[in-house]
Amino acid sequence: MTDDTPATTHLDPPPMAHEDPSAVELIRFWVTPDMATQVSLRTAFDDPNAWGILLVDLANHVADAYGREGDDREAVLSRIKDAFDEEWNNPTDIDPDEDGDDEADAE
Repeated sequence: MTDDTPATTHLDPPPMAHEDPSAVELIRFWVTPDMATQVSLRTAFDDPNAWGILLVDLANHVADAYGREGDDREAVLSRIKDAFDEEWNNPTDIDPDEDGDDEADAE
């Protein structure tokens, strides 16, 4: 992170959120300088497949934003996909000591 803004700073909703009363916020994603993350979300879709489409749409918006700052859009998309695949295969946010067995933890 390169921004030193306080944690209370948030992004403004896009124009669509004000223009369409049926628009809903789906996700808020916060990250700390050491890359710890927290998310608030609503599932919103009957089929989780929609989240795959949403994530690709998000990657394209990110690439467009970097493109406006002078980066090569296709290179940005490639880096995002590479990182997505790496994180998918080797998650960095999973505690290796956590086995997911709630019963064992309750003993």
